[in-house]
Amino acid sequence: MKILILIISSLALLELCVVDACRSYCGNITVDYPFGIRNGCGHPGYRDLLFCMNDVLMFHISSGSYRVLDIDYAYQSITLHDPHMSTCETIVLGGKGNGFEAEDWRAPYFNPTSDNVFMLIGCSPKSPIFQGFPEKKVPCRNISGMSCEEYMSCPAWDMVGYRQPGIHSGSGPPMCCAVGFESVKAINLSKLECEGYSSAYNLAPLKLRGPSDWAYGIRVKYELQGSDAFCRACVATSGTCGYDESADGGGLRHVCMCDNHNSTTNCDSVISPTGASSSVRPKTIGSLILYFITMNIGFQRRK
Repeated sequence: MKILILIISSLALLELCVVDACRSYCGNITVDYPFGIRNGCGHPGYRDLLFCMNDVLMFHISSGSYRVLDIDYAYQSITLHDPHMSTCETIVLGGKGNGFEAEDWRAPYFNPTSDNVFMLIGCSPKSPIFQGFPEKKVPCRNISGMSCEEYMSCPAWDMVGYRQPGIHSGSGPPMCCAVGFESVKAINLSKLECEGYSSAYNLAPLKLRGPSDWAYGIRVKYELQGSDAFCRACVATSGTCGYDESADGGGLRHVCMCDNHNSTTNCDSVISPTGASSSVRPKTIGSLILYFITMNIGFQRRK
């Protein structure tokens, strides 16, 4: 009887895996298309991007690793946290912040949202953002109701001894410069010659009371680039969107993962399987469970 229970439990677990081969969870965050933490799951443009470590979802690009705070599938955005990023409670200096800079081939897929303000702290007068200063106007500005004037009122500035009556230090460039991502295209502290940075975003249509109410993090907008009709057709036929290596060496391609095969179109197409599959039809699993139960009952009666 114990063996039977073990068999049934294993088969039931396998069935759950088959029902949705790619949807996953990491901590309290759902990982679904276009993302994936399993090989072959999601959109190929987002491969090798998310990793689950001890129930903590991590986002990895060339500038570093970030903790994922939230994925909003309705608005196609993902919110990240950089451990070296300053907030209203803590100012982190030393130029060790990751900032945000993705590989060139990933750039079309995601960029920080327009309401995301990056506040660069303690940048060198030779920083690229101050080229031509003072004749040339610096790109520092108020973004979505958030500015350095407000940010420097945070109590954390007193703790580092960097507090100034204003954001400027003498006739030099500003101590804190708020810029949008489009102003620099890559928030790389080494290239920008800055000691630190903070990032905040405002989702509310109303102006917040102050920097202590701001939401700190890097809010990234993701895009699928072009029509995603393939995935919609796949899902409509009870398939799961994924990718694999094409047999002709042409690189990665979209595949629709069905019950017992992978398809290059959708699960209703009458085609030959495009590759080996480890999936088992749920109906088959149910039949196997029923078979083992029947066999066990017959065995018990014979005893």
